[in-house]
Amino acid sequence: MKDLARIVTFLFALAPSALFVVAAQAQTAPKPTADERIQRLVSSISEERLQSIVVKLASFGTRNTLSDTTSPTRGIGAARQWIFDELKRSSPKLQVSFDTYQIAPQGRIPRTVELRNVIAILPGRTDRRIYITGHYDSVNLGPGVSAALATAAPATPEFDGNANAPGADDDASGVALTMELARVFANSGINFDATMVFACWAGEEQGLIGSSADAQKLAAEKAVVEAMLSNDIVGGIRGGDGVIDAATVRVYSVGPDDSMSRALARYIQWAAGVYVPSQRVRLMAREDRFGRGSDHSSFTTQGYPAVVFRESKENLARQHSADDTPDGVNAAYLTQNTRINGGAAASLALAPPAPKVIGDRGQPLIARDPSGYDASLRWADSPAAVAYRVYWRDASSIDWQHDQIVANVTHFVLQGVSIDDFVFGVAAIGPDGHESLISAYVSPERPVPPVKFGQ
Repeated sequence: MKDLARIVTFLFALAPSALFVVAAQAQTAPKPTADERIQRLVSSISEERLQSIVVKLASFGTRNTLSDTTSPTRGIGAARQWIFDELKRSSPKLQVSFDTYQIAPQGRIPRTVELRNVIAILPGRTDRRIYITGHYDSVNLGPGVSAALATAAPATPEFDGNANAPGADDDASGVALTMELARVFANSGINFDATMVFACWAGEEQGLIGSSADAQKLAAEKAVVEAMLSNDIVGGIRGGDGVIDAATVRVYSVGPDDSMSRALARYIQWAAGVYVPSQRVRLMAREDRFGRGSDHSSFTTQGYPAVVFRESKENLARQHSADDTPDGVNAAYLTQNTRINGGAAASLALAPPAPKVIGDRGQPLIARDPSGYDASLRWADSPAAVAYRVYWRDASSIDWQHDQIVANVTHFVLQGVSIDDFVFGVAAIGPDGHESLISAYVSPERPVPPVKFGQ
């Protein structure tokens, strides 16, 4: 962080005005190094605790949304109460609550049911939110149906809501990750700028019901959600084809290439390289696996940036069956994926919000001024930013190739770089060097009106 501080100080002295001009041959600025606070947070994640949570959740027999809610030891009622109590025990700093909805019959919900998400909030200095999530419900679709997932999921399967559905990998693994990070973040001693939300969803197996209900409410309240990290099936290393991969994890994000969800995915890949270099993030340029989905889509539908983590090799025959047991979860691999989530979310929560690069009418704030062959970039000031980093790349590339730190300004000109040949973006930099997501300047679609014909 010291190198970045020197650069920022130099830029302030060089260009204190609202305009900063740099020639195209400017060298790439150094990236921020690892934050020792985040390194300590990541290292404090407990493999033993993750494993014990997976085992405990599987012990409830089933966590189906339509299963028993009255037994103290079996079914979704016992499971959600245990998650609630465990999160409360994790830290007094966590604001733990049930996010409750009465769901009418629809789709895979054959009767009215009370659905409860379990939410733990760690307040930050601002109201902008970063979500880390997993779904705690499980399902057993019956003999033969799980194997059919290798080709296509059934549209409306018949199943017994109280049948054994331990759901160890799908998705006790994601819930364990979420609960452990709630504990670690709350006890880290770090004063985050963003408010952290740790959500354990219900109703995912019935069509993303729990996360959709919450995302709809957030959108209606105009809540600021900067990122949603969904974790769904993140603990297995042996695929159904026998191939083992304990070194990579997939992160899916919906396009286009310069969507904020794709920006979030790239940010996660960068954070993994800094804080968990032994684990590689494989960026998957699609919303999810072919023909399947998860809770991140509830958030992208409402316009919020969201991604989903998936283990590298899935055993489809185990999923949605009585065979999804804890022996299919590798605790060491789950720990690595938890660390990636933690490193990315902590870095983002310490950074300023991403700058806005569109105007009041939705137009991108980019022009060819002053020569007609330059890139003139404008953006709205990001609260708490001390500098900005401008990015650009060839229009044929999918990842950033060049970057340049500029001072605390809201107008930047790259001389001799055509906005027709390159894509541009900008990120805000906080006092301790943490960067926001990159906001890209996206060329708007130009609708072609239909031709009117005379008689």
